[in-house]
Amino acid sequence: MKIRETKDMENIKDKSWKSNSQKYLKELQAFLDKAENIENEELRKEIIFQMLKCDNELTILAEEMLKKYKSDKEKSLKECEDD
Repeated sequence: MKIRETKDMENIKDKSWKSNSQKYLKELQAFLDKAENIENEELRKEIIFQMLKCDNELTILAEEMLKKYKSDKEKSLKECEDD
């Protein structure tokens, strides 16, 4: 039995799953718009940089969780085949 990948699993391969999310992009733009109003240039850059670091860590975590989900699903299907 060949394991069929869901659309979500295909999206993680090309790494565009996040940038294709209109809701994500809207919220990111809202954050950047608000950050533009910070008058202190150094503080504004630090806040944006820190938010992007946080976003990157969440992205890595989400991708790891999706990979684990896929791996667990493959193991489960293989166990079903063996029974």
